[in-house]
Amino acid sequence: MSLERVPFELSKEYLDLVLRAVEKRDAGFIRDTMEGVNPADISALLDEVETDEARYVLDVLNNEVGAEVIEELEEDTRKEFLEELEPQEIAQYIVEMESDDAVDIINDLPVKTREEVIAAIDDPESAAHIQELMRYDEDCAGGLMAKEMIVANINWTVIQTIDEIRRQVENVEKIYSVYVVDDKNKLQGKVSVKKIILSRDNTRILDIYDSDIIHVETYMDEEEVADIMRKYDLDAVPVVNLQGKLVGRITIDDIVDVITEQAEEERALMSGISGDVEEDDSIWAISKARLPWLLIGLVGGTLGAWAIGFFEGSLERNAALAFFIPLVMATGGNVGIQSSTLVVQSLANRSAFEDSISKRIGRMFLVAIFTGVVLAIISFLIVFLWKDDQTLGTVVAVSLVCVVMLASFMGTATPLALDKLGINPALASGPFITTTNDILGIIVYLAIANLLLP
Repeated sequence: MSLERVPFELSKEYLDLVLRAVEKRDAGFIRDTMEGVNPADISALLDEVETDEARYVLDVLNNEVGAEVIEELEEDTRKEFLEELEPQEIAQYIVEMESDDAVDIINDLPVKTREEVIAAIDDPESAAHIQELMRYDEDCAGGLMAKEMIVANINWTVIQTIDEIRRQVENVEKIYSVYVVDDKNKLQGKVSVKKIILSRDNTRILDIYDSDIIHVETYMDEEEVADIMRKYDLDAVPVVNLQGKLVGRITIDDIVDVITEQAEEERALMSGISGDVEEDDSIWAISKARLPWLLIGLVGGTLGAWAIGFFEGSLERNAALAFFIPLVMATGGNVGIQSSTLVVQSLANRSAFEDSISKRIGRMFLVAIFTGVVLAIISFLIVFLWKDDQTLGTVVAVSLVCVVMLASFMGTATPLALDKLGINPALASGPFITTTNDILGIIVYLAIANLLLP
């Protein structure tokens, strides 16, 4: 008995109906309710089911839709799913993908399976494109680019170009521009589809193309590509090799993925998590990613306790000093995080006219002095009104000025130094700064107290 046809929706109720349809092998229900649905929504649904159930659903759908669904699956889910397929079955989906997406998926397969999948691809051109792209590192322009694009020779007429567009368009999902090359396949420029349509049939591309075109080289780092596309607001950018020959294009959807990955990596570093982990990963994987910085924090806390113990005599003479240790630590940590975050943001959006390091640190000192003095005045009034102790208020106030300046320097200089060393400066915006400033703040506060208090 066939299930009642209902509209597709991402809900527990619809998921239960899909599972029942899979159990009853009701292909009609799956095909009818998923027809015209965005593959990303189908992927979100299949992320919630077992591998054999997901396989049945994809078997029901046509290979073109199935390929898009596989692309959108969570990485772990996709890996488990592909492990259950024969190389010939994977190849049927691969030929429906753009070459860059196909390479990303093939590279996640075991080496033997990878070779078998490529051998099973029945389209020689697709297989050649995939093998060419596999030569590049995944984090450079060559690893990001797709081979599918519309190309016209500079000597063609408009009618020849239109015929070529019709021939190539089946392999190109989105046409942003028609790239213009010479007889040696060197990139010369681009021409819009609109200009081609509006021109006379016998007009040569040479007379209507735009030679002012931004391009990237195959070896360029993905972050540089992202910066270029973001700066010039590009939907797609052509890729050339060292000889200037056009070899592919990178589209905005690939760059969005790069920017998202960068943001996730920096957010993890700033939170003190090393490695690429998600909430549903294994307990061991999550613990392994979190433990390094937690252990560093433990060491930092131990050093802080040692610093307090070193000044035990001062605390014994004036127990009220202990009340303001959290105030000093919190202020130093917050100032350090604010300073490092601003620097990391500026490094992520570099300008050709950015200030020198000395000028940045000089501006930081001015800001630190101003904010430190304001906080010092407020803290002095609080301590004086609360404890009726002018000397203790002075200790806290002077300490805050010193701690704010020191934390500002650490927060500014550390990410700049890490960037110069080729280390992700986001590392400086999390537990590293917090732990360091906690220790320094305690030492500065108690050392000033030891000097000023009787």
